[in-house]
Amino acid sequence: MAIAKWIVAFVAVYGFGGVLADFVVPATAHMHMKNPHWPPHAKFHNGQGMLMGVFAGTLSLCCLFAPHTLTLPWFFASVATASLYWISLAFAQMFPGTAWHDPEFDAEVSHPLGLNPQQLLGYILCGLLVVAIALALWTR
Repeated sequence: MAIAKWIVAFVAVYGFGGVLADFVVPATAHMHMKNPHWPPHAKFHNGQGMLMGVFAGTLSLCCLFAPHTLTLPWFFASVATASLYWISLAFAQMFPGTAWHDPEFDAEVSHPLGLNPQQLLGYILCGLLVVAIALALWTR
């Protein structure tokens, strides 16, 4: 189950990526927290989303690396927690008026495989979690 554990840890650490992409890295932060066109309440919810990624990732890592035996229930708790940020990202489009990026950035945003970058990343990371589950079940 060691490989599965490290796959989940990789996904959990990616939960911290929202802070980098939306606040730290200038090339993308200007579309989010550093966007002067965003109203304060939109920035509030962006901050909320970034912190949810950090907290979910941290909790997932705690489940994986706490000083206890990593049983299948602890492993599944870690997978579920690591997936929360990415699953919520995938389903956020259900709400009216949402978009993967603001129209003013259409020319800047690439669409690998016809998807927005964060959409593709979320799908890849959720796919890795499915692989981790399969490995954990196969190697137990």
